[in-house]
Amino acid sequence: MNTLRHYVVGDDLDDLERLEEQLEAGGIENPQIHVLSNDAVGVDNHIHLHAVQSLFERDIVHSAEVGALVGIVGVIIVLGGAYALDLPDEIVGWVPYIFLSIVVFGFCTWEGGLIGIQKPNYHYKQFEKALDEGKHVFFVDLDPHQELEFSHMLKNHPDLIEVGTEVGNPHWMFAGLHWLDAFIDRNLYSRAQLKHK
Repeated sequence: MNTLRHYVVGDDLDDLERLEEQLEAGGIENPQIHVLSNDAVGVDNHIHLHAVQSLFERDIVHSAEVGALVGIVGVIIVLGGAYALDLPDEIVGWVPYIFLSIVVFGFCTWEGGLIGIQKPNYHYKQFEKALDEGKHVFFVDLDPHQELEFSHMLKNHPDLIEVGTEVGNPHWMFAGLHWLDAFIDRNLYSRAQLKHK
């Protein structure tokens, strides 16, 4: 089941931090909440705000996926062309053509990722103007049963403007991130306890 991502724009990081604290108190976990801002220092100075990781500010993942699709076409051309031209013989066989198709696929995927490094994430492209004006984009991925609570909380923040929604990440991803955070916290706590003994 996918979540629904809500985008909110505001120019006060303190207000966004209060909203995030309210959401977390209401049971919405911090991996579901992020802030996109050109003011990285300002976001870092607000303990409860979770900035978008720099890797995800760029279009690496999406462009790599596009590159992989181009790579699949390349694989079809290499293997289909070899088959159509009857190139594999009894001595060499299919091995060089399979190897070449793997190289073509890998290269196209890699090249797509490199192109993506140079472009902003296509999800966030619509907010470039607001970010350039010094505003901050707050987004939260919500399960259907969390939607009403979010609407009520947002009414307490009149300076924040909801600017859109889109399909968010799948719920299982947040469950996995929650489990991973708990696992890391438990291990760090255990190590701290061992050092004090």
